[in-house]
Amino acid sequence: MEIHLIRHTAVENPENLCYGFSDISLKENYKEDFKRILPDHDFDLVVSSPSLRCRLLADHFKLDYKTDDRLKEMNFGNWELKKWTEIPEKEINPWYQDFINVKASGGENLLEMQARVISFWTELTAEKNINKALVVTHGGVIRLIVQYVLEFPLQNIFKIQIDYGKKVIIHFNEGYFYVHKMNV
Repeated sequence: MEIHLIRHTAVENPENLCYGFSDISLKENYKEDFKRILPDHDFDLVVSSPSLRCRLLADHFKLDYKTDDRLKEMNFGNWELKKWTEIPEKEINPWYQDFINVKASGGENLLEMQARVISFWTELTAEKNINKALVVTHGGVIRLIVQYVLEFPLQNIFKIQIDYGKKVIIHFNEGYFYVHKMNV
């Protein structure tokens, strides 16, 4: 199985807002950004995060797709759409020190996000009738999948750069994964 994971294009966020679950607009020139993305064809399955920034890209490809809530970005709860600098230090400092276990108030921690993302991934890779799949999602989701495939420590997840509008291609064959391409 060949799985293409593509991150949505750049968002409009001049105020440096915290966002994950929230819908935030793509940059004004997003249609130009879309033109630079050359998707493959002949996908047996196309799945998108239900977030608008992902669905706009999936719509652009003119492929039939379904959405899956497990592909959403991290839920930052009460921090959503607040400026990072306006989140109280007593809340954000513990998260900075342990983003794996500490959750944003009203949100989820990285372990909870990982559980839902890997639930999707396990279900996808168990499919026997899929040779090629496209997943339109977010940087955090893609990082978690790459971390799962490469089996490195979760605390190193932000050492992977996942560019806007770029793909990661993973091959899965007879129980073995390998990352074929990054940021293409």
